[in-house]
Amino acid sequence: MRIGIDARELCGHATGAGRYLGGLLRAWSEDAATPHHEFVLYAPEPLGLALDPGRFAVRLVPGPSGTWWEQVRLPRCASTDRLDVFFAPAYSGPLRLSVPTVVAIHDVSFFAHPEWFRTREGYRRRWLTRASAARARAVVTISNFSRGEILDALGVPDARIHVIPPGVSEAAPGRHAEGRDERILFVGSIFNRRHVPDLVRAFAVLARRRPTASLDLVGDNRTYPREDLPGAIEAADLAGRVRWHRYAAEDQLTDLYARARAFAFLSEYEGLGLTPLEALAAGVPPVLLDTAVARESCGDAAVYVSRGDIEGTARALERVLIDPATRARLLSAAPAALSRYQWPRAARETLRVLESAGNSR
Repeated sequence: MRIGIDARELCGHATGAGRYLGGLLRAWSEDAATPHHEFVLYAPEPLGLALDPGRFAVRLVPGPSGTWWEQVRLPRCASTDRLDVFFAPAYSGPLRLSVPTVVAIHDVSFFAHPEWFRTREGYRRRWLTRASAARARAVVTISNFSRGEILDALGVPDARIHVIPPGVSEAAPGRHAEGRDERILFVGSIFNRRHVPDLVRAFAVLARRRPTASLDLVGDNRTYPREDLPGAIEAADLAGRVRWHRYAAEDQLTDLYARARAFAFLSEYEGLGLTPLEALAAGVPPVLLDTAVARESCGDAAVYVSRGDIEGTARALERVLIDPATRARLLSAAPAALSRYQWPRAARETLRVLESAGNSR
């Protein structure tokens, strides 16, 4: 079977959907059950991922990687490649392709909270995602929470939605947890829904009690309306104790996880929230905003706080940093939470959905 894939998300600095697709491709490349499949990856520039070119052909389709590229340039190229099925890993796919399509929709934040998006961007996302889901043979999503959101927002028949949790990469060996500095870590693109200024304010409360504590923020500022993160750090008088990394490559990110002693992710809306699971895999217990999807993913392996509770968040971070009983309880619950997030399993289940869609042609 020839499987076409929109691989734009692997170009440049891969985040979110790019790391999701990269995890699937690595697992497919290592799975002995997949050699009879050929993968054709479409991208506007060379990929930052080394794969066997005999099984993973890359088609360079020039042009800016926006909607015109997805809807005009990509299908024009793919139409000559004798594909059996096409996989769109990031919310929408080319509507003019004649082959069956499977689309991954990780969340529907642009339906649930249109105020977080510029008017034209929100409209484009809603229209394309709805149209892509309507023509797709199957929709893949990453949590039961997102499944419910897709049912409500898009009206996709239940039988066409497949919940396939992604994998969590195994953490590289780091320093022993009890030997780590009092470093708190946040990883993720900075959106309004993740309340990073609240995290800074909570850390400011903690910093007055813990003079050796520090905070690492990893992620580009993609907020709308725009949040002044440097201003929040300056207003809290935290210069030198908060380090903002706009982007971290995989080796740098691995080092940051290895150095951290607590993880913080105060997001009110996620399709899943992968970085708290990555933190658990690295032996770093998380403090999370108390939401249905956070409890679905991390279960008993996190401390949960209420939105806007700055003092409560500071206390929770302090417990995770220094209280041995809290740390032991959270980390002992981590294996059960992480057992559902394995790349080989995610790759096998996703491939079965693609095979079913391709065979239904």
